[in-house]
Amino acid sequence: MIYKFLPFFEWFKDYSIGKFRVDLLAGITVALVLIPQSMAYAQLAGLPAYYGLYAAFLPPMIASLFGSSRQLATGPVAVVSLMSAASLEPLATAGSAEFIAYSIALALTVGLFQFLLGVLRLGLVVNFLSHPVVNGFTNAAAIIIATSQFSKFFGVYVDSAPHHYETMIRVTQAAIDYTHFPTLLFGVGAVAIMVTLRKINPRIPNVLIAVAVTTLISYFTGFNKDEYVDVSALQTPGVAEKVKEFNDAFAEVNRLGDERAKIGLQLEDVHAAEQERGGHGGESVESVELRSRIEIISIHLAEAKQHVEDARQELRSMKFTAAVGGGTFAFYNRGAAPVGVETVGKTWRLAVGNKQLDQDSLRMIGGGAIVGKIPEGLPTFTIPELNGKTFFKLLPMAVIISLLGFMEAIAIAKAMAAQTGQKLDPNQELIGQGLANMIGSIGSSYAVSGSFSRSAVNLQAGALTGISAVVTSLMVVITLLFFTPLLYHLPQAVLAAVIMMAVIGLLNVKGFVHAWKAQWYDGAISVITFAVTLYFAPHLDKGIMIGVALSMVIFLYKSMRPVVASLSMSEEKVLKSADYYRLKGCRHISVVRFDGALFFANASYLDEQVLKFRNDRPDLRYILLDARGVNDMDASGEEALAMMVKRVRSAGLGFAICGLKGQVIDVMDRTGLYDEIGKDNIYADSQTATADLVEKIHRGTDLPEGGCDNCPLTQYLPLEDQENIKKARLT
Repeated sequence: MIYKFLPFFEWFKDYSIGKFRVDLLAGITVALVLIPQSMAYAQLAGLPAYYGLYAAFLPPMIASLFGSSRQLATGPVAVVSLMSAASLEPLATAGSAEFIAYSIALALTVGLFQFLLGVLRLGLVVNFLSHPVVNGFTNAAAIIIATSQFSKFFGVYVDSAPHHYETMIRVTQAAIDYTHFPTLLFGVGAVAIMVTLRKINPRIPNVLIAVAVTTLISYFTGFNKDEYVDVSALQTPGVAEKVKEFNDAFAEVNRLGDERAKIGLQLEDVHAAEQERGGHGGESVESVELRSRIEIISIHLAEAKQHVEDARQELRSMKFTAAVGGGTFAFYNRGAAPVGVETVGKTWRLAVGNKQLDQDSLRMIGGGAIVGKIPEGLPTFTIPELNGKTFFKLLPMAVIISLLGFMEAIAIAKAMAAQTGQKLDPNQELIGQGLANMIGSIGSSYAVSGSFSRSAVNLQAGALTGISAVVTSLMVVITLLFFTPLLYHLPQAVLAAVIMMAVIGLLNVKGFVHAWKAQWYDGAISVITFAVTLYFAPHLDKGIMIGVALSMVIFLYKSMRPVVASLSMSEEKVLKSADYYRLKGCRHISVVRFDGALFFANASYLDEQVLKFRNDRPDLRYILLDARGVNDMDASGEEALAMMVKRVRSAGLGFAICGLKGQVIDVMDRTGLYDEIGKDNIYADSQTATADLVEKIHRGTDLPEGGCDNCPLTQYLPLEDQENIKKARLT
């Protein structure tokens, strides 16, 4: 019983110092990959880089202690990071304090949902995400993740557009206008280091080495060069006015936003008062007026936001050269410095973000972007604030992230279990992943899941138990306590390169081909999910939802239209579909096989198909229903079967049934249908049934003139030669 609640106790049954050494080495190896990866993925999630370290602190250890897989490496992953950012984009500005709070609350919500699914033994719900849907979504997500890093890779700054492809157009235009080549060089160099080391030896920690080398080069070359100046240092006419215009527009956005929020609260109070009075008589005049004011303010707010975006883009597009005299900087438009003024060779840009500019301390960017200061020490431990309103805001995306994250984790765990022979419990894994997100959120972690790459590293390093994950977490703790200052000069372009290299493995074009070969509609669902996800990005939930909806439609259609086949004797001396194998059919006996549960959605379909077989054979004397494929039957199915038996017999035909399963017999017994059909007309299997019916119909005294000597139910009688049959199946 203790192993059920504390599964990690099972590790210590035969644990030894030798096994600990192996786990220790594996844990350190994974940490060397996790630390730089986690910082990169945090930025993908719209968070400061150091929040990746927070997400790499508690979750790996907790997931391992309470999960069922001994080698699964949990922590920040690309797809979940992207979905976390996408789900919170409508609620707050990426990187803001509010956005960070929402990210942590989302992790708690994801954890709660996963934990409840595990406790209630509902791990099977993940089956709603079919493989074609996941393949289409993952391929689209990989492209979105990689392209979302282009701005950092080229050293350009743009505002996000409503659609990801529009943002990429802006990035392309900005990169054509001006690319910061030192930034690009760092990104390309990091990719070259990782690719080269991976080819030399996959066991080499190529990510860590790329990060270490580029950070050292960044430090010694002065890659990052920022200067803080007064607005008066901008000597080009009109720039100071543009800064003021931007600040005024931003102030107007804040004012309108506050006013709309205030009226929104008033509207909620009015609605609450109306409900207390019974809510009769429709919406009040006051409520209509408040709603109208909100709509008007929303229009003005959209205009103000557009004004801010235009002003910000104009300021960002300005390029300056700097002149230094007496220890102070003066900035001129590039190429417009007065004659005789000696300028520094760099190109400078004005840093413009999502807040008002401080005119007394404007940040001028003369180099590339770096990670910057990372707070030393462990994160603050506190329970995230999650009220009812926030919970229901986050729940829809939390459900999708929970299922997708768990599906990724369990797929990795199963692949490793196939190699190690370990027995997995999907529900226990859900509990482990849920606790990792819940407890991780207390330590300022955002949503996490199992990682393909790090799990593979863990397995290759020889990890035997989850102790390796505990070691990994301790390595992150040591980094947070002592080594964060060393990461200050890490270029952002290098983190972008780390992400792009990591998501290459997510691309799986063969998955589309494989799905299409299996069933054309699976291939179509995969392609549609891929296209829809790309089009609606960053609203990734739409791609998943449309893919799931299409899968459900196909499932329902196939359930309503199961295979109903007329059988004949095949070359292998077993009854098979006459249409598929191109076999002759008996004119007097029709053996009909129904594949699927007989329930309300398809009950009438069976009757339709039997009627079709009757109409196709004017000499038909008997119908045998092969029920081997009927696993279940509800009241509607039972009633439809009873009505079909009556119609067949009223038409002067005989009816028999074979291959009934126990649970179906129970239903027929309780309703009296078993007795109505008659024990003599119920056979254990199709071989016994056909032998008896052929003897009765073809060789009996009531055989109509022109009966079968060679019956297709007992003899292999193809419609055409074997070569044509093979060709027909391939077309």
